[in-house]
Amino acid sequence: MASRAAEKKPVGIATQLTAGGIAGAMEALCCHPLDTIKVRMQLSRSGRAPGTKPRGFLATGAMIVRRETPLALYKGLGAVLSGIVPKMAIRFASFEKYKAWLADKETGKTSVGNIFIAGLGAGVTEAVLVVTPMEVVKIRLQAQQHSLADPLEAPRYRNAGHAVYAIVREEGVRALYRGVSLTALRQATNQGANFTAYQELKKLAHRWQPDREELPSWQHMVIGLISGAMGPFSNAPIDTIKTRLQKAEAPPGQSAFQRIAAIAGEMWRQEGFRSFYKGITPRVLRVAPGQAVVFAVYERVRSFMETLQGSSEESPYSE
Repeated sequence: MASRAAEKKPVGIATQLTAGGIAGAMEALCCHPLDTIKVRMQLSRSGRAPGTKPRGFLATGAMIVRRETPLALYKGLGAVLSGIVPKMAIRFASFEKYKAWLADKETGKTSVGNIFIAGLGAGVTEAVLVVTPMEVVKIRLQAQQHSLADPLEAPRYRNAGHAVYAIVREEGVRALYRGVSLTALRQATNQGANFTAYQELKKLAHRWQPDREELPSWQHMVIGLISGAMGPFSNAPIDTIKTRLQKAEAPPGQSAFQRIAAIAGEMWRQEGFRSFYKGITPRVLRVAPGQAVVFAVYERVRSFMETLQGSSEESPYSE
């Protein structure tokens, strides 16, 4: 298996862009409603009063559908889709570059620890270049609680393009990068865990099935499901604080660190420790299956493109 991987060439940028873009788009279309529910739960102040509990996952989803129609679950989808292709291309390309830099000069292999570091780097890179502005716009759209069935109920932001224009006009370009440090930290831990777990589980699957040249799609999905669930549990408090930070306008004269500390302090005092894990259920249900879709679609599209090209390029996630 090691010799087979060594004979393969690094995956090309065109393959990364096409396969990653298709995989990301499929993930967004399948899982975006869960992300909308997660954002609403993180922004919710329910459960503050003594003797009351925060609104749960199913109750939040039902309330959105009842008040705003089922299409409201897809608020912010335009912002996500517009950023998926560059996000995935940057993720795969930067990971491959960092992985090559960290590889042993003699053997060409990259250790598990360095794979994790390469994943951290890829997460920071995508957060700074694509994810942060995309998330600011997405969260602003998802936070709007207007009914899509009532044409007279006009939202503040009509769509992703209008949201970008309004945010830049009213708050400046820097507002699109609000929460970039927290986003980078979240994406870094996500991708560090994601790349490392996927690679190690894929190696294990090949050891158990030495006669298989390629794993079937359902195995890629199972491995992606497991690796994708690790990030949300490790960085849920970061994600919740980031969501609240990006939803609100910045108070004048207050630094980013002061805003983060103020939000975290207010959550602790008014809502307790559990508030930092608001939205964890829909987030895991969105991220883990999302990664299963991404890995399965990516591997399938990559394999198809390699067949068309008559090449045998290596997956960014291969061992």
